Order: sequence, then C-alpha cells, then structure tokens
Amino acid sequence: MSTFIEMDNTVTLADQLADEEAGPVVLINTFVVPPEDADALLEVWSRDATIMKRQPGFISTQLHRGIAGSGVFLNYAVWQSVAHFRAAFANPEFRAKLSEYPESARASPHLFRKVEVPGICIA
Repeated sequence: MSTFIEMDNTVTLADQLADEEAGPVVLINTFVVPPEDADALLEVWSRDATIMKRQPGFISTQLHRGIAGSGVFLNYAVWQSVAHFRAAFANPEFRAKLSEYPESARASPHLFRKVEVPGICIA
C-alpha cells in the first residue's frame, strides 16, 4: 500500500472532501516510486482508473510520467463536483485496490478549481 503525503498541511484532502461547493474540481495526484516499481504502479493505477471511470460525476483522467526514466507520475482527473469525487473515493471497490499499490509508492492527492487570471487564463 502506498503512503499518503499531504500536498498542503494546512488544508488536507479530508478537509477538501468536506467542501460542499458545486462545480467541477480537478484531482491532482502525484505518485513517486523507485523506477523499478513503475510497472507495478501503472498496473494498479490502470485498474483504479477503470473503477473511477464508471463512477457518477467522472469526466476524464490523464496520467503523466516524468521523463528520462523518472519514477514520478502525475494524475490529472476532472470530476463534476467534490461530492461526486467523495463518493467515488469512498467506493469499497476502489478502497480495496489501494492495498495493491507498491509499498514504495508515495501518493499526494489534492483537489483544485480553476483560477481566473485576467489576460492569462479563464475559470
């Protein structure tokens, strides 16, 4: 099972899961594994993603890997709302898969919303 490391110690994932605001959210989850465990991580993540794709409110996901043999992965998943993600995250089928991640894996999930910056990006 992977170790969870908060991205933000002042606002944890648990704090975010209690948020009731509507609107789409983006889950950013980084995984760090020794390069020799990358294939195992990919296998388990693929099974997780298959479960999540079936959940209400799921919009999309994309996995990225650091280049040059890096063991750093970044998952970018879009959900219709925090409530949808919370329900999917609590799904027993998904929770059971967490124990299958390599013990060396370090995961850092965090939820985000788009930010509007005038002249640069829109929300």
